Amino acid sequence: MTLPPLTACLLSLAIAAAGWGLQALTSGGAVAATLVGALILQRAGIPGLLALAAFFVGANLISRLAPDRTSALDGKGTRRDAVQVLANGAAAALGALLPGAGLWIVTASLAAAAADTWATSTGAWSRSPPRDVVRWHAVPPGTSGGVTIMGTAGALLGAASVGVLAALGAGVPALFPLALVVGMLGMLADSVLGAVLQGRFHCDTCDLPTERQVHRCGQSSRPTGGVRWLNNDAVNALATAASALAGLIAWRGWAA
Repeated sequence: MTLPPLTACLLSLAIAAAGWGLQALTSGGAVAATLVGALILQRAGIPGLLALAAFFVGANLISRLAPDRTSALDGKGTRRDAVQVLANGAAAALGALLPGAGLWIVTASLAAAAADTWATSTGAWSRSPPRDVVRWHAVPPGTSGGVTIMGTAGALLGAASVGVLAALGAGVPALFPLALVVGMLGMLADSVLGAVLQGRFHCDTCDLPTERQVHRCGQSSRPTGGVRWLNNDAVNALATAASALAGLIAWRGWAA
């Protein structure tokens, strides 16, 4: 199931270069994507390639089609930088190194990353404002921890896209329900962490809420809640790491 290291590196480089050319990745993001992709492809082979393609292609396509709400709270935009790539893919890449369990970890972690990305993008089409997943009051579109019915449905589609390709590629049907269950739980964990612990700030100069310590106007923002250093990338990394662990546990139960 594994690919030769050189083949994996060249294939990963070609995919990352295409992402950079299509402006889906920054230069740093392309470098990080090459490293992440090479590890996944070398250890998880074609099924890993399919799972990675489902996440990367699907996430970027839905992000481009959806209304852009990233500027509402100073989001980074649709081009993924190195930190974003590692936040979404590092757990899968490291998990791919584990013999036997690699593909299960890759599938679970990428399904959670896909579910979160699809939830954010499809939620932008919602006519109803998102609600804080913990406190259940309405929040501005783009707020971390905000959920909508449309976004949740999109999350299910995102997780399913990773699961179905991984299951077909490996000939292991159990990977599909794994992606659905862990993907949705990972998305939920991401939302809860975003609502409760992620740092929240307010720019007194512009009188606007933000998720950055320095507002886009260049002025420092005042902390209003959460953990100051815990930004959206850190939340994504925690959620995908937890999902990777869930994939390992599921593999052990399946292999027993």
